[in-house]
Amino acid sequence: MTDRPSLRLSTGPASTRILGVGSHQPEKVVTNDDLSQLMDTNDQWIRERVGIIERRFGSEDELLVDYAVAAGEAAMADAGVDPSEVDTVILPNCTMPTQIPNAAAQVAARLGIPSPGAFDLNAACAGFCYGLGVASDLVRAGSAKKVLVIGAEKLTDVVDPTDRANAIIFADGAGAAVVGGSDEPGIGPVVWGSAGDLVDLITMRDGKWIYQEGQSVFRWATTKIAPIAMRALEAAGLQPSDVDVLIPHQANLRIVESIAKKLKAAGAREDLVVADDIKYSGNTSSASIPLALDHMRKAGTAKPGDVVLAIGFGAGLSYAGQAFVCP
Repeated sequence: MTDRPSLRLSTGPASTRILGVGSHQPEKVVTNDDLSQLMDTNDQWIRERVGIIERRFGSEDELLVDYAVAAGEAAMADAGVDPSEVDTVILPNCTMPTQIPNAAAQVAARLGIPSPGAFDLNAACAGFCYGLGVASDLVRAGSAKKVLVIGAEKLTDVVDPTDRANAIIFADGAGAAVVGGSDEPGIGPVVWGSAGDLVDLITMRDGKWIYQEGQSVFRWATTKIAPIAMRALEAAGLQPSDVDVLIPHQANLRIVESIAKKLKAAGAREDLVVADDIKYSGNTSSASIPLALDHMRKAGTAKPGDVVLAIGFGAGLSYAGQAFVCP
């Protein structure tokens, strides 16, 4: 026996789910032909290399925070959640121009969310899956009741416009999800990790411009990511045949197709719906998975109740994935 006081731990619901999603992109559409006026490239070369047809670029006076506010507002409206109900805001991103102040607190204030826990999370293109995993665990632990996760990027601020290898790929936008408690499991365990020995494959050149070893990243992604997706299914107690919708990070259409092909070889259905949002949105890093989910749901290709498998991967090299039920 001891007279020392014991700590009390909070507890939450056994399960969580995504209550609603939303997204936002800048208005300016940039086609491959538009880029061919600025650099040595053409529509056929870009489509064959990365599968992109067009992407969205923000204007100079638009900020990452602006995109996050619009996406977060849309997600809360979709979830039927008032800002006063949200107690935590997580903002995955890798292009916030300042480390202090963070984006999450600014976004929360503009959305009218009163005094939430608010933090940014940098796992680059795996950021949304990281954030979704953290949000789910916070709710289950009783540390939060409703969490707003917003992946937002303004990649055009960190891409050298004369670097055709990267300027053709990256774009701007934001996607968001509201996470809350559930009577039945709606978000599976996150499976995550990193390969820090390969950190130099994607980095910032001269502290200013994003740079990647394209072929090395391609080989890594097409070799390592499908097995991670399988681990996420196993963690959720699912088989590949249970998946209705596959949403890999929209990095490159050939990578997306490679992951889908390997999952089908492992037992996924031939009618598996595979996200190809990169065709019209480009690579938006931490925003790409929620952007694709919102676009697919609006198009009817991802339906409420569908089992979705999401897998993010990118700089770090970081990766994360989980299965969840489409709201």
